Amino acid sequence: MTRPSRVVTRPPVSVVTALAILLAVAVAAAFAPWLVPDATGQDLMLGISGPGPGHPLGTDDLGRDVLELLVAGARTAVPGALCVAAGSMLIGNLVGLPAGYLGGWADALAMRWADLMFSLPALLVAIVVAGVLGGGYGLAIAVLVVLFAPTDTRVVRGAVLEQRHRPYVEAAQLKNLSAWRIMTRHVWPNIAPVALANAFLNFAYALVSLASLSFLGLGVPAGSPDWGRTLSDNRTQLLANPWAVIAPGLAIIATAAALNIVGDWLYERVDRRGRTR
Repeated sequence: MTRPSRVVTRPPVSVVTALAILLAVAVAAAFAPWLVPDATGQDLMLGISGPGPGHPLGTDDLGRDVLELLVAGARTAVPGALCVAAGSMLIGNLVGLPAGYLGGWADALAMRWADLMFSLPALLVAIVVAGVLGGGYGLAIAVLVVLFAPTDTRVVRGAVLEQRHRPYVEAAQLKNLSAWRIMTRHVWPNIAPVALANAFLNFAYALVSLASLSFLGLGVPAGSPDWGRTLSDNRTQLLANPWAVIAPGLAIIATAAALNIVGDWLYERVDRRGRTR
């Protein structure tokens, strides 16, 4: 008797393209100090110039190579957004799991906190807090973690509510397992696809939000290689060298779009695999 062959589905072209973009960004973020060790080096005699030999994307008004700034900018743009996504996912799971599973006062308290945070415009609050406290990259990350966490809390809570009365949960309860063990060992693996997809979405939003704060001068310090900061520093030089503005803008858009595409694809694959078990 022959065993049925396993069908291997290839990812769509859009997913392959998105993965290639994320791989390039990850390499730039990890190896920028070695790939472009002198990214912030200035050449005031050269000044701003268009693409040419030795400078594929030209230079900015300080004579810095735009391509090197683009590569070096990934080192601040990506890790910060990753910290925001991971931090908000951690808080969302720690609050959303007991809120959905236990209900009662835990659910009421978590939802009132989430409703309060949702009533505030996240980016505007981040701008106000960063402006009052003097800005800074670490502060921007911390503020965004707090502002993004309610989204994860609601998503996780909703997924737990869907799973709470499933037979496998009732079987675990009959074995007198602790609520914490049921939540972490039995419920969470079944809601992981939802939490993962939401983390990718938060990653993309955090990338754009951090770039916006840096654009306003409330993120990384002046002169630092960062996509949002580079966009801000060169916005008045659009006619002299458009690539000094277009390149960091495209980097932000392409990375955020790639994160959304890969996140949706991973969710569909993990969710489909879970339903076929």
